Amino acid sequence: MEVGAKLLNLCKEGKNLEAVDTLYADDIVSVELMDCPEMDMPRIMNGIEAVRGKNVWWLDNHEVHSCEFAGPFPHDERFVITMKLDCTCNAPGPMQGQRMQMEEACVYTLNDAGKIAKEEFFYHMPG
Repeated sequence: MEVGAKLLNLCKEGKNLEAVDTLYADDIVSVELMDCPEMDMPRIMNGIEAVRGKNVWWLDNHEVHSCEFAGPFPHDERFVITMKLDCTCNAPGPMQGQRMQMEEACVYTLNDAGKIAKEEFFYHMPG
């Protein structure tokens, strides 16, 4: 799956915003596990500008110590990329200054034009 491979390579290179700009549909739907009150981000976000803003916020507020990716694992018009992440949150709030290790499964759905139309994130939140 070409889009999945491109996304994986851009993420490995730290080019998340380039991935959003080149691979995502304008009407992208992004679904997180829960709301993020630290940035006033709802669980479900709609549109390329909202998703771009979410990515900018994340990059600006986290120090990544290491990140491992696997995939893509294709299934019809969808694919999964898994991620193991070691990072420190620098955003104001209860997680500020905390180093955390996360494992996440990211499910992407393509539209008929071959653009990413939906992204869904699955991970465990401690607590």
